[in-house]
Amino acid sequence: FVMQDQSAVAASVTGEPQWDDATAWVHENHRFAVIGHITPDADDVGSMCAMIAGLHQLGKEAVGLIGQSLPLDDSLLTIPGAEDILVTDELPPCDAIIVVDCGSSARMGALEEAVMRRESDVILIDHHASNLGCRGINLIDYTAESSTTIIRQWFEHLGVELTQDIAHCLYVGLLTDTGGFRWGRPVMHALAQELVNTGLDIRTIGNQMFDGLSFSDLTMIGKVLSSLEIHRSDCHEIAFAFATHDVIAGHSLHAVESIADYVRGMKNIDISVVIKEYQPGFAGVSLRSDTIDVSELAHYLGGGGHLRAAGFTCSGTIAEITANIISAANKSCPVLHQNQEAPIR
Repeated sequence: FVMQDQSAVAASVTGEPQWDDATAWVHENHRFAVIGHITPDADDVGSMCAMIAGLHQLGKEAVGLIGQSLPLDDSLLTIPGAEDILVTDELPPCDAIIVVDCGSSARMGALEEAVMRRESDVILIDHHASNLGCRGINLIDYTAESSTTIIRQWFEHLGVELTQDIAHCLYVGLLTDTGGFRWGRPVMHALAQELVNTGLDIRTIGNQMFDGLSFSDLTMIGKVLSSLEIHRSDCHEIAFAFATHDVIAGHSLHAVESIADYVRGMKNIDISVVIKEYQPGFAGVSLRSDTIDVSELAHYLGGGGHLRAAGFTCSGTIAEITANIISAANKSCPVLHQNQEAPIR
């Protein structure tokens, strides 16, 4: 997204989202398009579904859209309302646009151009460290564990009632973006308790989000893990796992994306990298670390994300992508060192 002005960015950085402006914009308009990011995760879909349900509760019209042709992963279809999200390259007629969990405009995929033409009509909800805000209204909180965390706060301003379905949507985002509550602020546990108290079946939800892999999926993950290599940049030990197209083809996005959780937190490794070759010559790259600000590294490579979990997409062979990551780690070494001991979230 394009920076509106210094005040917009300052509002985000200081943890002061524009609640009043966003709330007024919702009350003044009726038809909303709620946009998520391509290759969506549970926080993205949970945010979209919670937002749509909240708008419906307020008597508004709302539709959820993702700018890609691929359908949602089966695990995400367990989130209430997810079956109604459209994968499309067209923005329907609407009065206002709510963009959720997109660290950059490119993450909107096929909808980017249409949305950016109406950037002043956008309410942007996000928590990615790489996001500088948009020319519309910014609800950005870099300290938030998930985008659903921000939406829960906004619902208090909007007067949206916390139903069990909405709580389910909010919970999956909080659960997955904290790695099952392994990192985050103490307040995340209070929010989790509030959501669970609506009657959520957290055992089932946890299984839907983290489990459900087939024998074939686990075999695929084993092949990828057997490809692990350790490379050293000028200042860091980097573990690479190579999920080549011939190995991951035919497997669910849920299974492929879960590989990053297996390589994260390796002993004596500063940065874990999973290169996922979704098509020959095109890959998505996941960056993970328990000590390094990988959002800086991802930003250098054209992506973005969180302090400890980030990523980017790129073209090239596996060898070329690996070399580019090592080169970028060398060039950004002083910045990575500067943020090395930042608190985990």
